Amino acid sequence: MPVKYGEAGTQLIINTHMRRLSYCRGDKTPSDYPVAVGKPSTPTPNGNYQVINKTINPGGMLGTRWIGLSIPNGPYGIHGTNNPSSIGQAVSHGCIRMHNSDIETIFPEVSVGTPVIIVSGQDNAESDAPAQGHSGVRTYTVQSGDTLWQISIRFGISLEDIIKANPNINPAQIYPGQQINIP
Repeated sequence: MPVKYGEAGTQLIINTHMRRLSYCRGDKTPSDYPVAVGKPSTPTPNGNYQVINKTINPGGMLGTRWIGLSIPNGPYGIHGTNNPSSIGQAVSHGCIRMHNSDIETIFPEVSVGTPVIIVSGQDNAESDAPAQGHSGVRTYTVQSGDTLWQISIRFGISLEDIIKANPNINPAQIYPGQQINIP
């Protein structure tokens, strides 16, 4: 069963196009952090993963914290960096880099098993790209496991704006196949 914001508490959503990590805790407003992601030749893999291990002071270029991910053909992880100027860039070998102070903030609250969702925010797949309607309104078809939080992060639109654009839906009860207006 897919993890939903209100059910599991904590999850991390990484938008590689926007180079942002959203730290989500239940129904609280997510905390956003800038990140560095994989360069075009070694991109950060999109998908649904989970935290598999954590290390304090892994050393070297990994900064002060390491959060290992279940991405196949790894190791891949979210880690600090000894090169803070790389944050906001697509420069890694596929890992997600954070400022040491930012990863130190989330590290104690993220546990093994925490869901990690990585999206590009610019997917060309029909299920991810908003379709242009007849009146110029973009729509998105809800996929299994989606939440409005995830949709807002995926498209870089505030949750409040999505709710305003969809006054006839219950934000807590969206379902696969439902059409959502994307402002």
